[in-house]
Amino acid sequence: MPEAASLRRASGRAVWFVLAFVVIVLDQLTKVWVNGSFQYGEVRPVIDGVFNLTLAYNRGAAFSFLADAGGWQRHFFTLFALGVSGWLGWQILRGGFSRLMCCAGAFIIGGALGNMVDRLLHGHVIDFIQIYYGNWYYPAFNVADSFICVGAALMVVDSLRKGKEGG
Repeated sequence: MPEAASLRRASGRAVWFVLAFVVIVLDQLTKVWVNGSFQYGEVRPVIDGVFNLTLAYNRGAAFSFLADAGGWQRHFFTLFALGVSGWLGWQILRGGFSRLMCCAGAFIIGGALGNMVDRLLHGHVIDFIQIYYGNWYYPAFNVADSFICVGAALMVVDSLRKGKEGG
């Protein structure tokens, strides 16, 4: 009987890795579409004054941090994505996370590995979502970045929820 319960718990945790895989696929499909449909730097308005699609390449991390660092950053961010994904995956497997934290972890794993695929295939991350208002532009980002941010927000919500329960 303990083996059956252990198997059920493990298969229940597998859903989080399937979710991470779905994030990777969704991210890569959108990037393939944009990369094949847009010229580099091309901007197509979606909602005038708020939202464009554009093709941009990011050799660094968030907001092009370290984009001009000479190339070593590609390997650093690849290893960082593997390390964070491995740690989150381990926590999910060992049952150390709540359901909300598992969802957050799956989103972050999927986003981190989605951007890692870009770094390995292209040497840069493909960004294409551009939010703006007037002359203010938020740096272009992608589906993977969105899932990483939502995952991080869910982690904060989970920690605040645990703080209330404990105090």
